Amino acid sequence: MKRVLIANRGEIAVRVIRACREEGIESVAVYSEADRRSPHVAAADMAVEIGPPPAAESYLNIERVLSAARRTEADAVHPGYGFLAERADFAEAVEAAGLTFVGPPPSAIRAMGEKTAARRRMEESGVSVVPGTTSPVAGPKEAAVVAAEIGYPVLLKAVAGGGGKGMRRADSERELQGSFQQATSEAMKAFGNGDIYVERFIEHTRHVEIQVLADTHGTTVHFGERECSIQRRHQKLIEEAPSPAVGPELRELMGATAVRAARAVGYVGAGTVEFLLEPGESGNFYFLEMNTRIQVEHPVTEMVYGVDLVRQQLRIAAGAPIEADGRSLEPKGHAIECRITSEDPFNDFLPDTGTIQYLNVPSGPGVRWDGGIAVGDDIGLYYDPLLAKLIVWGETRAAAIGRMRRALDELVIVGVATSQPFHRLVLEHEPFTNGSYDIGYLEQHGDALLAAADDAGELERIAVAAALAEHQRMRIASPQRIGAGDGRVAGSAWLRAARLDGRR
Repeated sequence: MKRVLIANRGEIAVRVIRACREEGIESVAVYSEADRRSPHVAAADMAVEIGPPPAAESYLNIERVLSAARRTEADAVHPGYGFLAERADFAEAVEAAGLTFVGPPPSAIRAMGEKTAARRRMEESGVSVVPGTTSPVAGPKEAAVVAAEIGYPVLLKAVAGGGGKGMRRADSERELQGSFQQATSEAMKAFGNGDIYVERFIEHTRHVEIQVLADTHGTTVHFGERECSIQRRHQKLIEEAPSPAVGPELRELMGATAVRAARAVGYVGAGTVEFLLEPGESGNFYFLEMNTRIQVEHPVTEMVYGVDLVRQQLRIAAGAPIEADGRSLEPKGHAIECRITSEDPFNDFLPDTGTIQYLNVPSGPGVRWDGGIAVGDDIGLYYDPLLAKLIVWGETRAAAIGRMRRALDELVIVGVATSQPFHRLVLEHEPFTNGSYDIGYLEQHGDALLAAADDAGELERIAVAAALAEHQRMRIASPQRIGAGDGRVAGSAWLRAARLDGRR
């Protein structure tokens, strides 16, 4: 492979471009009209505009993506995550065009993409699945019959689903009627398929996933687990590795199960097998789904295992064998990732829009910023609200938590509301710091956490951040007039003040 087109945008496109550069491979970015000035466009060796802002007319348009690959003479396509990443028809189209698809075979994508078929296949392979149906239900009446058999609460889930879309909980038959309609409607809009299946909702479980790698030479290995239980409406917010609830023996058992699941579908490349882990010491876990792509949260695995998963993807796609034996590796230290999104936690996490007026990125030992934004970027509603990922590593979990607090304090984004204040609250909350949380964390503690936040302190933080942006503008315009004569670094006091609670 000499030139790879990245069929994506934002931080994951930048991440893949960097991996390509380290591998000595040229990169091609694609972009919509809304992303003309985005960082991934500037970072790539070549860039091609592929259409208007709506994703259906640009990033989801297979022919326009492949046309860009032909025009730039790319010989491979990396899908990133989201958009076309888990579309078997896209992988087939890439291969039909004579290009290398940097991902699993279309057959593996299709086998795991249709959730009920995947559940059947896992059962046949001896992998435990959450009790429920292995085929779509005909309507709310049939769903109610199934729910009565397996017991409430239940989850109604899109057969073609992923990312928490087309998923609704029902605690009673009365709730189920409305939830079914909502899940069906959302699934149809998101995936063009409104089919729904039913599975039991297991209370107080943890969402734990296993990273796997498989090459074309018959080797499949795992790189341990990631804890993903801090979620809102099934969307992950904070991830960490290793999980506070998983020890060496359980890690090896879950890892072996994930490897078996990957082999059952002839998997090749980087993928993630997701499980629900029951509370307590039982060690019972159930297959949830397999994501046939690189995950948003892959950096925490990279930090604790010293592996570059994206470079491994590129090498596997080029026919190289896996270089590291994941079965012999143990996690070193602890890593945490916070997803920085353009959502306002003080307004029910509604997406926010605006222009990035100022950006101060954290740095220092053990701090990593996977970003897809820059000053001057317009943040709209066309795409996912993920702006960047802030990742830290520490020798221990306590050290990683402390480092993340410091990094969040350093982070300043002016111009759009973000999830940053929420992350700061969670990182100080005892259920998180002692590792006792589960997938119900936000429902149990979210309202109280946000209500307890010092409103005056938050308003002060926003005002300070705005003043900082103006201070930066003036410094750029007249640098000799800022901070002269006092021997201090201009702006450092503002950075210290720009925290959720101004009293710290």
